[in-house]
Amino acid sequence: MQIDIIAPGRVKERYLRDAIDEYSKRLSRYCRLNIIEVADEKTPEHASEGVERQIKEKEGERIAKHLRDSAFVIALAIDGKQLSSEEMAARISDWGLHGVSHIQLVIGGSIGLDDAILRRADFRLSFSKMTFPHQLMRVILLEQIYRAYKINAGEPYHK
Repeated sequence: MQIDIIAPGRVKERYLRDAIDEYSKRLSRYCRLNIIEVADEKTPEHASEGVERQIKEKEGERIAKHLRDSAFVIALAIDGKQLSSEEMAARISDWGLHGVSHIQLVIGGSIGLDDAILRRADFRLSFSKMTFPHQLMRVILLEQIYRAYKINAGEPYHK
């Protein structure tokens, strides 16, 4: 299976890059992983709703250029469905059994995802009602994808 993670901005912190690299390496046993970074927009402090909407639209346009019609698109959104690790593993397995060979997971920028991307998504996934830094979310997402593949392979994960 091909899995793309699409997100605005570059990960600057070394410890996050190291974690991303480690999970990418671990996942290479199970799938083809591609991390796509698009340019992010700087959000001024106390930005108006209109300015925030424009920022999300610009980032959304950049993200949309990478979305494939044939892919199953999952948007990470606070209002999405919360799944346990086992439920996530079952979904990935089910999607594969139903002909999905390309999953694209989209992480929003610091103020979230554009409505056009949310409408395009085939599924909305939430990790929590809490807000996480979008760069840290890449690590959390990769870890959960790795965990799902380990569960589906019947391999131990928890020590």
